[in-house]
Amino acid sequence: MGCCLVFESVILSFNNLQGVISGAIGNLTSLIRLDMSHNQLEGKIATSLGKLCKLKRIDLSYNKFGGEVAEDFKIFSQCMLDGLESMSLENNYHGGQFPNELDQFKNLSFLSLQNNFIFGPIPKSMKRLSSLTWLDVSYNHLNGLLPESLGQLAKLETLDLSYNHLNGTLPESLGQLAKLGTLDLSYNHLNGTLPESLGKLVRLNYLDVSHNLMKGVVSEIHFANLTRLSYLDGSGNNLTLKVRDAWIPTFQVRALTLASWQLGPQFPSWLQYQGQLETLDIANTGISDSIPQWFWPKISNLGRLNLSHNQICGEIPRKFDVVQEVDLSFNNFKGLLPFFSFTLKFLDLSNNSFVGSIYHTLCGRIREPNSLYILNLGNNNLSGWIPNCWMNWPYLQVLNLENNNLMGTIPHSIGHLASLKSLHLRHNSLSGKLPQSLQNCTELVLIDLSGNAFIGGIPTWMGNSFWQLMVLNLRSNKFQGGIPYELCGLSSLQILDLAHTNLSKLVPKCFNNFMAMAKRQNSSGLISYAPSPTAGVPEKAFLVTKGREVEYSTTLKLVVSMDLSENNLSGEIPKGLTRLVGLHSVNLSRNHFTGKIPENIGDMEQLESLDLSLNKLCGEIPLSMSSLTFLSHLNLSYNNLTGRVPLSTQLQSLEISSFVGNKLC
Repeated sequence: MGCCLVFESVILSFNNLQGVISGAIGNLTSLIRLDMSHNQLEGKIATSLGKLCKLKRIDLSYNKFGGEVAEDFKIFSQCMLDGLESMSLENNYHGGQFPNELDQFKNLSFLSLQNNFIFGPIPKSMKRLSSLTWLDVSYNHLNGLLPESLGQLAKLETLDLSYNHLNGTLPESLGQLAKLGTLDLSYNHLNGTLPESLGKLVRLNYLDVSHNLMKGVVSEIHFANLTRLSYLDGSGNNLTLKVRDAWIPTFQVRALTLASWQLGPQFPSWLQYQGQLETLDIANTGISDSIPQWFWPKISNLGRLNLSHNQICGEIPRKFDVVQEVDLSFNNFKGLLPFFSFTLKFLDLSNNSFVGSIYHTLCGRIREPNSLYILNLGNNNLSGWIPNCWMNWPYLQVLNLENNNLMGTIPHSIGHLASLKSLHLRHNSLSGKLPQSLQNCTELVLIDLSGNAFIGGIPTWMGNSFWQLMVLNLRSNKFQGGIPYELCGLSSLQILDLAHTNLSKLVPKCFNNFMAMAKRQNSSGLISYAPSPTAGVPEKAFLVTKGREVEYSTTLKLVVSMDLSENNLSGEIPKGLTRLVGLHSVNLSRNHFTGKIPENIGDMEQLESLDLSLNKLCGEIPLSMSSLTFLSHLNLSYNNLTGRVPLSTQLQSLEISSFVGNKLC
């Protein structure tokens, strides 16, 4: 007697399967469930799948399948129109237009096409999917308007269309989705205001319309029946919330993010009725009030608090118990710094008016190593010495104390910050020599010590320790001696500013070893450091270019510059400098350079700004300089240059002041 195996379920997920689906799978005609998710399968979906007429659930997500998504649905429509209930094709490479054939699957209740390359509008025929409870087409390229017919999907519980290119206004018909619990329309181009009909969604738990182009007024009506709402994110829109002073919301949210809304000028009194908050972000909301006393006890359970970019005034409590992230930057807070939780990972109190010492905040309640990743106290009125207790901050990646009134030396314990990537101490009154222990911070990507009174020579160990360093700014200090040869070991350096630092002697000939400056296309990782998805901090640097100080942040990774101006450097300009063809800005002015301008200076095709003024350069301007087509700022004034200015549209368009103080024709 023979026998055969009859499979109703085949589950092969998480097996690292590769290649294509075998056509033999079509022989499993009794199959009800097929799960081949989380593998490395590729190519088009096998046409033999169309023979599986009893199939109800299919999951091919997290593979490398490609092809037109409409063709895939034609395969499934051969004999599954009435049976198929769940389909997941997310995280593949499916393309083409959103399929019109979709409406034929009468019993389809779950559909996920997330993270593919599907484009085009959402078809109006979607209304025929009367059994649909879950629809996720996020992270695609959908465009066009949201059809009114979406409101006829009466059983829909989850609708996620985030990260697409949808435009137009939200249809009023969304208010008809009585069973809807999750609505995510974030990161699109939707405009208009929120429809009042959203207030009818009594089961709505999660609402995210953030990062669109919405404007207009949101009122109490919008939240009238949202008693189950626990997550609300409308940030990145230009909406105005207008409610009564005595308004008591019907909801108790855990996460509330309304950044860039207009909530002020008074601090929102309705927040006192939110007793379950874990995340609160009302940054840039036009609040110019002081914080009421009832607020501080409310934040004891908060994981994240962001009140930045308002004009909030007053003092904050000495004890601060927010668990993970605090951003109060760009306000008018004053008084002493607080004590804060040892579980805190992100603290930004910059751009306020805090005063006094930072000792009690950093060292006053030490019991165990702190978990802080990012500390920004810059742009305040803090004073005193930098405390010597950095051994308790082993996870710190970003330390910003710039633009305060700090004095004394950098403490030796700074060397315990083995994870430090970014050090901002600019514009204080710090002095003394740089501590040798700093060389232990081998992860440093940015160092800005400008505008202080540091002395001694530039340490030779910098070139050996900081192999990842991209920005070195020692501008306006009181160093002695020359530029150490070892500095040429900084092969990742893109920005070097040693201007006005009292340096003398010759410039090392090894400057052509700055390999990152020798690349024509630079795209560094100098963007942000983020201990969590919600706490990304874009790196920034202040650079003097074309005679003015400019702050670079999002474009910092593209900047390549060198400034050695206002020193006592002598000798000839190293010819190797012209090999740094990625440089955008070079300033060697106000030194004692002699000899000729290097003949190959025209090789530096990316140059936008070149300043060689107030030196003792002689000879003619090299003809190759006419090749510098991006040059918008040139200053060769007050040297001993002779001959003619080379002919080029760029050079002839410059002001005469670029050449005065020479013997040029």
